[in-house]
Amino acid sequence: MTKPHSADVHHPLFARFYLRFSPAADKRGAAAHRARLLDGLRGTVVEIGAGDGSNFAHYPTTVDHVIALEPEPLLRQAAERRARAAVLPVEVRAGVADALPLDDGSCDAAVASLVLCTVPDQRRALAELYRVLRPGGELRFYEHVVARKPSIARLQRLADATVYPRLAGGCHAARDTGAAIADAGFVIETCERFPFKAGALLPAIPHILGTARRPAVGRT
Repeated sequence: MTKPHSADVHHPLFARFYLRFSPAADKRGAAAHRARLLDGLRGTVVEIGAGDGSNFAHYPTTVDHVIALEPEPLLRQAAERRARAAVLPVEVRAGVADALPLDDGSCDAAVASLVLCTVPDQRRALAELYRVLRPGGELRFYEHVVARKPSIARLQRLADATVYPRLAGGCHAARDTGAAIADAGFVIETCERFPFKAGALLPAIPHILGTARRPAVGRT
């Protein structure tokens, strides 16, 4: 059993729902999105909000080491089980995105997969990712985002202002995560936008999948 940790964030009901829901979402296409997200990665990678470790099977063997941070204890236990079955070294740790337990410039790449919607302070989390990436390092992102259609965006913002974050483990439906990544100083190199319906009873919502890079020179 995972021991309690000061970085723990407890969402037990959501965690149990996620563990049951995630395999169905993967079958509907999320697994293919994860594979594209991670394709071509190399070196030392930090993954924030690793959840149940669904990404681990998709990391290419060109990756030397994955440091997977997950603050929810139940999900972290699931991630630890998947890490033991991975074909490359995966180290699962307790940790939150706004205070990464890593040295400056210590990672070649970072992965944010369906997590920047849940962090309490998105700007701080992105600043931490920028800090731990080496100059020239890349950020791979796969996130659901606010819709461009005003009527849908209004519904997303209404959900965020009511009970949705409490029910969904802190998730916010109306974040413009692509703009936030650029505002944090990353250079977005690719960004595909597409609708994805994660469950039969859920609506299709906009997602983005792409690569951004910490500039090799400039801002520090």
